[in-house]
Formats: sequence, C-alpha cells, structure tokens
Amino acid sequence: MKKLSGACALVATILFTGCQTHSNTVWEDTKTMGRYLQRKGQSLWKNNTDSRMIESEDEFVGPQEEEYVPLKDEDLKTEFADHSIPQPKEVPGALGSSIPSIDQFITPTSHLANLFQTLYFNTDEHTLKAKDDYKKIADMAEYMKKNSNLYIFVAGHCDERASEAYNLALGTRRANTIRTLFVKRGVNPNHIYTISFGKEMPADLGHTAEVWAKNRRVEFKIFEKKDS
Repeated sequence: MKKLSGACALVATILFTGCQTHSNTVWEDTKTMGRYLQRKGQSLWKNNTDSRMIESEDEFVGPQEEEYVPLKDEDLKTEFADHSIPQPKEVPGALGSSIPSIDQFITPTSHLANLFQTLYFNTDEHTLKAKDDYKKIADMAEYMKKNSNLYIFVAGHCDERASEAYNLALGTRRANTIRTLFVKRGVNPNHIYTISFGKEMPADLGHTAEVWAKNRRVEFKIFEKKDS
C-alpha cells in the first residue's frame, strides 16, 4: 500500500482493542479502530499526525539496540486485550451513539489533571514500572466508580526505536494493560476505550534516553456525559 497522509492515515493506524480474530495476517492482528470513529477521517488527539497501514508481517521486527529484550514475535502477534473483559457496547461517534468520537474527549484539567496523570513504562515493557503507578490507577478507578457519567480513552505510546508495526502492537498492549487494571478494580468496561499511536506522537522530539523515557507512556482523555 502507498503511504497515506493526514487524518485518514491516522485512522488506518489506530488499533481496535477488541480484535477477536485469530488470523495470522498482520492486518487482522492489528485491525484498525475504524468502528470507533466517524468515517470522515477526523483529526484525532492532535493535528498533523501521519502514519500508514501495515503492509506485511516482515514489519514485525523488534528493536535492534542491545538494551532491548524484545517481545517474542508470537507474543506480538497474539490478541492484545483480555477477552474475559467485555468491550464497550457503544461505538464513539457512531450514528445513534450517546458517546462522541474521540476528538470530543478532552485532556483532563484542574483537579482531574492531577488524578489522570500520564503513566510511564520501561523499555519494551507493557506493565507499569513504579509501585506508585498502581496507587494512581486505584485512585482513578475510585473516581470513575463514583462518577458514572465519566468515559475515558486510554492511549498507548512508544519511543521512536523499532518499526511502526512493532510499536503499534506495544502501544496497544500498554493501553490494554491499563484498561484491564481499571476493570479489575470495578470500573464499568463500557466506559473505557483504548487506542494506540505507537511512536507517531512523541511527547518530546529529542533522541536521547531521557526523551525516550518520556515517550513510553499512556495518556488519558475524558468525556463527561450529561444527564439526560
């Protein structure tokens, strides 16, 4: 496939967390999140993001740096969500849905910014790296349980090393790890959506170990549904 551009290209790279397929093809293993989005190629999360569809299994190449301990190929190509946990029933932005598309979710501000803090990961890992992070998850979960009108998008990000496909898969694992932790703490799974941007949206554009640490992260966007 030829390289796509703009918002339409971003839609092609977004990973649908509830991918139920057992196919061996890369496209099926990294299915887009098109069911979550309006089909007009809206600009999501940030503007001017550019990426492309995955073309072949050859793109599932792990990082080359010595400090990496890459995920196994078979691990990357398996389903990324915990399928014992149901996926959300409503599709954001879909016709008739009461939940808007992702561009209507906002970055938490004020006291919610202190609550829904960015979480960081070690190189090539999808589990949280600090014990304090689990306390943050617990606090966020308690808030969501007390505020049943709150919905969140959990976005997984990676540093610039390794292929696009590899990082899209790893970003998906990171986002789904956080979703699973929320649900196991009693948060309604219908209120938690996930998305992966891989390495396409770095928090910092530098090329040092310190910068990479900032980019290996999960971020949150929220939507507060008005009472009908």
